[in-house]
Amino acid sequence: MVFALLLAVMTAPAFAQLTLEQVYEGIEFDMPKVKETSFPAFSKSIAEYGAVGDGLTKNSAAFKAAIEEVNQKGGGQVIVPRGIWLTGPITLLSNVNLHLEDGSLIIFSRDKDDYPLVETSFEGLNTIRCQSPINAYQVENIAITGKGTIDGSGDAWRAVKKGKMTEEQWKKLVKSGGIVEGSNWYPSQSFLDGYKASSSFNVPDTKDRADLEKMKDFLRPVMVSIRKSKRILLDGPTFQNSPAWNIHPLMSEDVIIRNLNVRNPWYSQNGDGLDLESCKNALIYNNTFDVGDDAICIKSGKDKDGRDRAIPTENVVIKNNVVYHGHGGVTVGSEMSSGVRNMHVSACTFIGTDIGLRFKSTRGRGGIVENIWISDIDMINIPTEAIGFNMFYTGNSPVIEEDQSADDEARQENLVPVTEETPIFRNIWMKNITVTASEISASFMGLPEMKLENVVLENSVLQAKKGITVIDADGLQLINVKVMSEDTPLTLYNSQNVTVEKFTFGENENPAVKVLGKSSNVQLDKKDYADPAKVSIGKGLDKEVKLK
Repeated sequence: MVFALLLAVMTAPAFAQLTLEQVYEGIEFDMPKVKETSFPAFSKSIAEYGAVGDGLTKNSAAFKAAIEEVNQKGGGQVIVPRGIWLTGPITLLSNVNLHLEDGSLIIFSRDKDDYPLVETSFEGLNTIRCQSPINAYQVENIAITGKGTIDGSGDAWRAVKKGKMTEEQWKKLVKSGGIVEGSNWYPSQSFLDGYKASSSFNVPDTKDRADLEKMKDFLRPVMVSIRKSKRILLDGPTFQNSPAWNIHPLMSEDVIIRNLNVRNPWYSQNGDGLDLESCKNALIYNNTFDVGDDAICIKSGKDKDGRDRAIPTENVVIKNNVVYHGHGGVTVGSEMSSGVRNMHVSACTFIGTDIGLRFKSTRGRGGIVENIWISDIDMINIPTEAIGFNMFYTGNSPVIEEDQSADDEARQENLVPVTEETPIFRNIWMKNITVTASEISASFMGLPEMKLENVVLENSVLQAKKGITVIDADGLQLINVKVMSEDTPLTLYNSQNVTVEKFTFGENENPAVKVLGKSSNVQLDKKDYADPAKVSIGKGLDKEVKLK
């Protein structure tokens, strides 16, 4: 526990902080100023209601009483003093600022009986899960502030894969109890029963309450669930060790998330940092993330449940954040069935995230992602794609075939009709991207029946083992991009209306550009290729590639 507190302090945000006014500078789209929270000068300490900060006494009743009184008196602060405050779920009410003083630690109970089953949404689906440790529903003007720490006791909830731990860590975990099956550790039989009853991995197929009670341990909650609410501020605390996702604003408006330290063990399954879902008007800035799954995630519901919701995520500004670990630095999808539009991302640093800028979806989602501006992003030690667009997430992506006949056969198998279930990604601008010491410069992959449309990358330097691969794109522009890779810097496959200008590359024995498949209208700047042999054109594509 002491180690966790020390680590939280050591990893707290230490970079230059943007002011609120600076966050609005340079935004490419019109959005209203986010409505801010405001609280009367009234406060109550949980200690006044009998709370004991010894880490042993359960303080659920004290939190509840303090929050209710501040709410009934018209609003103000509920003070959490220095100490270790064990508690069950905390329900926030309107006009309440839960303020954690320096040195305070809220740690949530490991007793599953403290968390009743409630109707909610998880991974974009309407479902039933355990109540979140911190929750709010249909409230207005709420905040969580201060420099304390909130710990969700997530290790009591999560399954663990053996491959994500050292041998000593694994032995210690197994010795603690639970169930080992295959290469996975499960915290209980209840969890394992739920896992086996879930074809979609995290959401059981049944909604029968009696059945769900039997698998309750599997229905782990997000740590902070704020639903259908307005004027929300999270400012200052460390949020760590969540059962599932860490922070989840859902179908809410006017959200400000700043100066947070968001942490989860790197092995935590579904240990996302922040999932902003179907929200409008949001600012995310001056935060650090070190988590077990995607760090900053933009979502809007999954498949039919998401399309029926019809609430896009829109008007989002993400600035000046650092991600130390995560599956993705900034991610859009894969649950984006209500759409995402009008998003600005800038001045972020990703250090060793599995993917840097991550866009993902799959057939069946539907939804439109459009009008995204990304700039001034620095990435280092990215083990897969620094920039990744994958419209075959969880599916079988196409394989590049040098042979045209094999390509034709594969494309016929891949073509499906365009319907409301077809995801659309379009109008995305990226500039001033720096990537170094990474594996793959970029991967742009659309669908054969719905191309990745109008994506621009400019003024960027990408140093990685592998270059840029483009599959099923239309309207891609690469302008003043330098790729330093060990293989072909740029491969275009089944893509149309591609413009490449001021393209520079490190020299190796491979062609600088390959154009393959059913590509058409590819325009290259002749000045970029002193040696014409640096452009490799697939069979039958001579007229489709123009060097100007």
